[in-house]
Amino acid sequence: MVRHVRSFAVTVLVMAVLGVLAGLAWSYAAPRAAMAVTEKGPVLADPSTQALIAADGWFAAITGGLGLLCGAAAWFRNRHEQLPVLAGLCAGGVLAAFLTFWVGSAVTIGVVTVEAAAPGLKVVPGSLELTARGVLVAWPLLAVALFGLLEGMHGYRDSALRKPYGI
Repeated sequence: MVRHVRSFAVTVLVMAVLGVLAGLAWSYAAPRAAMAVTEKGPVLADPSTQALIAADGWFAAITGGLGLLCGAAAWFRNRHEQLPVLAGLCAGGVLAAFLTFWVGSAVTIGVVTVEAAAPGLKVVPGSLELTARGVLVAWPLLAVALFGLLEGMHGYRDSALRKPYGI
């Protein structure tokens, strides 16, 4: 029982640390939309900007890639403790995705450029946000799916279902 709790906790903690690092990577790689400061508050300087979609794409690529990496590493490392590791992948993936979002939104790394200008308006880089909230499930979904796929392929090889009847 202690071994199962330890496997779950280690999986969640490793993914949480990776979530913080992924947030820093997302903050560095994702573009920020230019915001015009008006008397009503900041508004998009260019309503047709693709920076918002690009930020979602970078988030999905970073968290999805790390989800695949975590799923494969968890399966190769802990084949014999499947249930606690699988639960850890699910819980840790959700935690890591939210940590990635939080750290990436709170921290600005790298050079932030603003390519929009308007006379009489102050244009500043906007904060990093997700417009497509569905990308938050990329990390846990891909980690659990790859773990299940690897276990399904490997588990069938050792299964009694492969042996013919009567033998």
